[in-house]
Amino acid sequence: MLYRIQATVQKLDLRQVAGAALIMTGAVGFASKAIIAKLMYRYEVDTTSMLALRMLFALPFFMGVIAYNYRRVPFSSFSTQDKLLIPLMAFIGYYLSSLFDFWGLQYVSAGLERLILFIYPTIVVVISAIWFKKPILKQHYYALGLTYLGIAIALSTDFSATGRYFWWGAGLIFMAAFTYSIYLIVSGRLIPRIGSVVYISYIMFFATIPVFIQYFIKNPGSLWRFDAAVYQLNIWMAIVATVAPAVMTSEGIRLIGASNAAIVGSIGPIATIFLAYVLLGEPFSFWQMLGTLFVLTGVLIITLRKKETTTPKQETGSEEAPTMDM
Repeated sequence: MLYRIQATVQKLDLRQVAGAALIMTGAVGFASKAIIAKLMYRYEVDTTSMLALRMLFALPFFMGVIAYNYRRVPFSSFSTQDKLLIPLMAFIGYYLSSLFDFWGLQYVSAGLERLILFIYPTIVVVISAIWFKKPILKQHYYALGLTYLGIAIALSTDFSATGRYFWWGAGLIFMAAFTYSIYLIVSGRLIPRIGSVVYISYIMFFATIPVFIQYFIKNPGSLWRFDAAVYQLNIWMAIVATVAPAVMTSEGIRLIGASNAAIVGSIGPIATIFLAYVLLGEPFSFWQMLGTLFVLTGVLIITLRKKETTTPKQETGSEEAPTMDM
């Protein structure tokens, strides 16, 4: 018996195990973002201040990455087009997406928020079909139908318990997923030239500008007027739900490839639902789980089908943009 266990352990690829562990931990870290935001809203923190604090605590890490790599990848070395696209993607893919996301979280459950955000691969397929005239495959139609059936089940389950602004909140979360999808499509063409970690660091830097412009216009008062718990939660959000999972996901994709990362990372919505049930007391039902399973299945069909058409070099992940959550 002991010999069989030893033989099984020896067959395990430690690279695969480490990569899967990094992806899973990163997915749970990203999943905790909605929970932390919900907890902060209990202290009557406005969305603009919450976003500004998150940027303030996360930015030093990304500035460090820029400084460390500046001699090798200075911003001045980018093409004129890239110099315009990077700030634009920071505005659309991080500032707007994060703003829509935090606004929507005021009106819908954390579990539903993560589920709606998770459909972004389906939005990418539709946008690519319209924008780049890429054909939608037969499997994609099935996946789209399954995904949005799952969303419909989740929406109908949450509706009775959420309030009159439910559809407004769900719409805001969908807009977060939509703007993030545009960011992914454009970023997929920028990241191979720049590198994922450096690219995300520049995105964070440029996204800080509109965040603080909005803050000083809407909230000219001090950012330090809240309870101590707000800053503790925001530091947790910046480190555990932003920086650490971004690094872990990037490294995990490098170790196990994008297709395997998509499978392991699908734990994210389930983790959010579980954490919301335990920490926030949000209801959990059979229909919510059924809707979640439909969404996960549909998204994985699209994601894995897309990865099957990539080359082995692409599979290792240099062009994988979604290493930063909204």
